[in-house]
Amino acid sequence: MPALLEIIFKFGIVGLIGLILDFSVTWFCKEKLRFNKFLANGLGFCIAVINNYLLNRIWTFTSNNPKITNQFLLFLMVSLTGLLLNTFIIYLLHNKIRLNFYLSKVIAIAFVFIWNFTLNSLFTFNCTTCGI
Repeated sequence: MPALLEIIFKFGIVGLIGLILDFSVTWFCKEKLRFNKFLANGLGFCIAVINNYLLNRIWTFTSNNPKITNQFLLFLMVSLTGLLLNTFIIYLLHNKIRLNFYLSKVIAIAFVFIWNFTLNSLFTFNCTTCGI
């Protein structure tokens, strides 16, 4: 498997793990601990971002950058921007164009996956083998 496809595959696996972690933490905090749903959602997102950063740093991009704090802050900014883009795309497609909510969400996820991969490859992890 060429290097770029392998890295994209790994990035996708990490994203899937993050999705499962996000939903699990959100569900546990909301349903079992009775946290406010927005607080639970925020905690799920934060735990997933931290997990995704660490897995992408170690496994996907094998980064040895000693400036971990700066690198994490870049990853966080890309992730937060991705969250805003995701919300905007869903709003636009579902509320304005009247596409099905879940179809809108799938389109938003695909777009944000490309956004997150591209920016994290280029700026967060300075991936030279990604071919972007």
